[in-house]
Amino acid sequence: MRKVIAATFISLDGVMQAPGGPDEDPTGGFKYGGWVFPHSDEDTGKTLFELFEKPFDLLLGRKTYDIFAAYWPYIDDDNPIANKFNSVTKYVATRGDAELKWNKSRSLGKDVVAAIKELKAGEGPDLLIQGSGDFIQTLLRHGLIDEYKLVIFPLVLGGGKKLFADGAVPGAMKLLRSKTSPSGVIFATYEPDGTVKTGSFVGPNPSEEEMERRRRLE
Repeated sequence: MRKVIAATFISLDGVMQAPGGPDEDPTGGFKYGGWVFPHSDEDTGKTLFELFEKPFDLLLGRKTYDIFAAYWPYIDDDNPIANKFNSVTKYVATRGDAELKWNKSRSLGKDVVAAIKELKAGEGPDLLIQGSGDFIQTLLRHGLIDEYKLVIFPLVLGGGKKLFADGAVPGAMKLLRSKTSPSGVIFATYEPDGTVKTGSFVGPNPSEEEMERRRRLE
């Protein structure tokens, strides 16, 4: 069984749009492209490289695919990330018929949910999502993400495309591991852990004032 792993850069308010540069994705008037760069340090770089140590194939939305395809094939393969990205299979969620020119790229076809379920059931390395905010919403709605490797940066962006947006389904998460870099970047790995559990700190005999408060909310 192959796992689908979302490795995502996010701000404290959950924004994942355009972490790499100002021209990456300015849609919706987003003004803060490149917000990851000022927080780079040696420890952060080392931990990011660890994301790509185990075998993987890439799972990409079309917009992120186009960004990557215009960049990574033109980076020297001495770069360890370029070497990995250029050599692995890229599975792409795309509605159009435009050719996927990057080496070892394959369309997921018209029914991406069925295609991903088939990939997960087959043999091969895990499927690593990079970026692909719109595509991730589809995966969230269908419960297809098995693990989240979140790289959380110490800033608030106030608006933009979010990881847990309209596609998010309520659910609990289990923290598997975490660490923090000297620049305040948090690396946290989670896996889904069933439904949201609730409880109450209010005793079995609430006051009449509390009961009245509840009635006002109806």
